[in-house]
Amino acid sequence: MTLTVRPAGPGDAADICALLNAVDVIEIGRPETDLGTVESDLNAPDVDLATDSWLAHEDGRLVAYALVWADSGPGRVDGDHYVLPGHDEAAASLLERMEARARELTGGQGVLRMQLNVRPTLDLSLLTGRGYRTIRRYQVMTRSLSPAADPAPTPPDGLTLRHCGEDEADRHRAHALIERTFAAHFGHVDRPYQTWLDHMEGRTLDWSLVWIASLPGHGDVAVLLTRDDRTSMAWISHLGVAKEVRGLGLGGFLLRHCFAVYAERGRDCVGLGVDTHNETGALALYEAHGMGLHYAVDSWELSLHPQG
Repeated sequence: MTLTVRPAGPGDAADICALLNAVDVIEIGRPETDLGTVESDLNAPDVDLATDSWLAHEDGRLVAYALVWADSGPGRVDGDHYVLPGHDEAAASLLERMEARARELTGGQGVLRMQLNVRPTLDLSLLTGRGYRTIRRYQVMTRSLSPAADPAPTPPDGLTLRHCGEDEADRHRAHALIERTFAAHFGHVDRPYQTWLDHMEGRTLDWSLVWIASLPGHGDVAVLLTRDDRTSMAWISHLGVAKEVRGLGLGGFLLRHCFAVYAERGRDCVGLGVDTHNETGALALYEAHGMGLHYAVDSWELSLHPQG
C-alpha cells in the first residue's frame, strides 16, 4: 500500500469534511461536521496551508488529515488530527509533521496541544509513545428543545437583557465581558477585539443571538454568545457571569433564555462544551438545567524540544 502526503488546499474541503464525518460516525454515532466549518478552518488567517496542513492518502484514498495553528500566544501551537482506524502509518506520519512544524513555530520551546475523543479512532499508543499526556477533559453536552417545554423565563429582579445585533459598541462590550469572565479559565487566551473576531469567525456571526445582561449598581455583568450556523444543533459558545454577581441565578436565567429563543426558532437541540474541572460550577449548572453528556474529549499536550 502506497502512502502519499501533501498539503491541503481549499478545493479539498468536501473530501476533508467526508473524512471528518466518517470519524464522527465511529466516535459519536452520527456525522456532525459541516462543510462550512472545514472551509473556515482552511481559510483561517493564521494558517498557511502549504506549511500547516497535511492530507494522507493510501492508494489514492484519503485516510488522515491534520492542521496546526498558532494564534494562542507565544509557546503554544494547537492542532487537529483525524485518521480512519487501522491506518497507523498515516497517523504517525502526520504527527511527525505536526510536531516538526510546531517546533518551527515556537522555536522548539513550547507545547503542541490537540483535543481527541476519549475513544478516538487514533491509536493512543502512538501519542503516549511520543511523549503526549492528557491535561484536561471536556464534555460536549446537549439538551432537547421544544416551545412547550421552554417558555421565555422571568428575569431576576432588576436584570435587563439586550442583544448586540445593532450596536457595534455592544459587540466590543460583549468581547470585553468574555475576556473578563473567562480570564481565570484553564487555557483561556486573552485576545484583542480584532484578533478575537478572526478566531471566533465573528464577522459572520449573527449578533442578534449574542446578549449582554446588566444589573443596577453593577452595570454589564454577564454575556451569552450563541450560534445558529451548525446543521446538527444550536450552539452556546460562551456563557460568562462576572465573579461578583455569581450565585444570583444569572447563569441559569441566560441558559433558559437561550433554550426559549432557539425553541422558538424551530431548533430541537442545543449544545455546548464545558471543562469538567471548571471551578465556577458550570458543569453542575448545565446538568441542573437538563443538559446531558453527548461525548467527551481529552486535551493532549506534547512538550516541544528543538531536536524533537
